[in-house]
Amino acid sequence: MNSNIPQLGMLGFGAAGIGNLYRAMDNDVAAAALAAGWDAGIRYFDTAPHYGLGLSERRVGAFLSGMPREEFVISTKVGRVLEPVANPTGAKDAEGFDVPADVVRRWDPSEAGIRRSIEDSLERTGLASIDIAYLHDPDVFDLQAGIKQALPALVRLREEGLVKAIGVGANSADALRDCVLGSDLDIIMLAGRYSLLEQPAAVDLMPLCLERGVGIANVGVYNSGLLARPVVPENANYNYAPAPAEILARAKALAACCDEFGVELPAAALQFAVSHPAVCTVVVGASNARQITETAARMAAAIPAELWTALISRGLLDAELVHA
Repeated sequence: MNSNIPQLGMLGFGAAGIGNLYRAMDNDVAAAALAAGWDAGIRYFDTAPHYGLGLSERRVGAFLSGMPREEFVISTKVGRVLEPVANPTGAKDAEGFDVPADVVRRWDPSEAGIRRSIEDSLERTGLASIDIAYLHDPDVFDLQAGIKQALPALVRLREEGLVKAIGVGANSADALRDCVLGSDLDIIMLAGRYSLLEQPAAVDLMPLCLERGVGIANVGVYNSGLLARPVVPENANYNYAPAPAEILARAKALAACCDEFGVELPAAALQFAVSHPAVCTVVVGASNARQITETAARMAAAIPAELWTALISRGLLDAELVHA
């Protein structure tokens, strides 16, 4: 694995939820979730300006400022800078976070924009350094500008020692492949494209990462919550929309097979997601202390090898993707 990547541990804390994703929460609830993650042994925390228009960064920074700096790893993201609104109306953010829209996101892949983003993140977190900087969703805006402008800027930041490692986070395996081919990255954040349900990233992207020594932080491994419960609900979402019938049926078949072996579906989903040799951590969100404690227990749960054999025999998993 790339020597620039700090030790992340098998499980990381994804801090979108504590940026008031979908619903508001008190500062105390957010702090308790972070503390529960720390108590469970988590030492990697991922945030972004996008999450709650900076609220997530402020909450993560407030918690980590009380911890020994050498004991944790923090990542944030660049590409979206936050600009103050001249005359705020009190309206809420339109991108899913329950926060006042008193700033707006602006895509800026320029070197000046990347450097400003890091400086702003340091100010919001109150920390002296960021360990990993990811270019956030370049394919949503302008992938080629991200590759040609933002990634060279991140390389220079790494060369200057302002960050230890650089990468890209995206939902698209194809976009991430183009970024790995187009720059000298240390790590990528792969969202939803390598899970127990589906593994499109295994075809091209993950072998490429192994070849180039690029680590993978695997996120979205529950596929928008579809795999997050032992019993798959009829109204489950997939890719942030109601799950199609065939996807719902596949998830239910996975859950039924897990249940036969006394394993909860989310435990199998977590442990499968971290088992690929290119994956260096799985990052999972939490909106309260109970959720992250439960996630840590599931990551540590015993899973019999016979479960994987059964999933393969039933056509629910490719044998080549089961790594001892």
